[in-house]
Amino acid sequence: MRFRAIILATAFVILGSAAIIAAQRGGFGRFAFIAQNDPPPTELVIARWRFGTNGNIGHMGWSHNYPDAEIHLNQLLTEVTGIHVQPMSYRIVDLASEEVFKYPFAYVSEPGEMELSEEEVDNLRQFVDRGGFIVVDDFDGPWQFDQFRRQMARAFPDRELQRLRLEHEVFHTYFDIEDLTIWAPYVPGGEPVFYGFENSLGDLAMVACFNNDFANFWDWIDQRRYPLKPSSEAFRMGINFVIYAMTH
Repeated sequence: MRFRAIILATAFVILGSAAIIAAQRGGFGRFAFIAQNDPPPTELVIARWRFGTNGNIGHMGWSHNYPDAEIHLNQLLTEVTGIHVQPMSYRIVDLASEEVFKYPFAYVSEPGEMELSEEEVDNLRQFVDRGGFIVVDDFDGPWQFDQFRRQMARAFPDRELQRLRLEHEVFHTYFDIEDLTIWAPYVPGGEPVFYGFENSLGDLAMVACFNNDFANFWDWIDQRRYPLKPSSEAFRMGINFVIYAMTH
């Protein structure tokens, strides 16, 4: 109950500052340009990866819910954890650049549109095996899953995505998640399924949220599009991902 109260209080703060943030971005909706952000020197900076695409989602799937999803998740992190983070602790990072190795926590949107260059494949492989952590989100249906799996196989021909069960530590690192399907009525696709991917040492380096879209819940917390329960669970899950990444 306390966490849900924090969610509500934070939503009011977010709502009050929405106009200011939108002005900094350059507008609302499809008329807003995708602006880069210069993050403050905090303990955590969320890297939003920009990557090569096949155009199935207009070459813009990587940017869905940016930057409000990051801002709102960071706001909750400041409220409920001891992590030194600020709402503006996020940045767009090109997967093909060396900059990916500066930010060990990465968020990937719409991996069903991935069509990686050789440089991106190499950086993905190095990022995972050098200790980075990736949250993959916002994809559903067999064709999107197969496209993502093909791109992963290019970087890791010897490894496969593995389904994560509720007992996995990542679901109990900070909050105890009790249900992995609570979001089902509010997202496309079938039953939400979480896949994990291990680095070369056997440690969890990626969580892929299939048939789910946490960024929608994070982004729209101030818009009453979803009920409070699944929204608060989406934030609890996001905080778990961050804490797990920073402690493993």
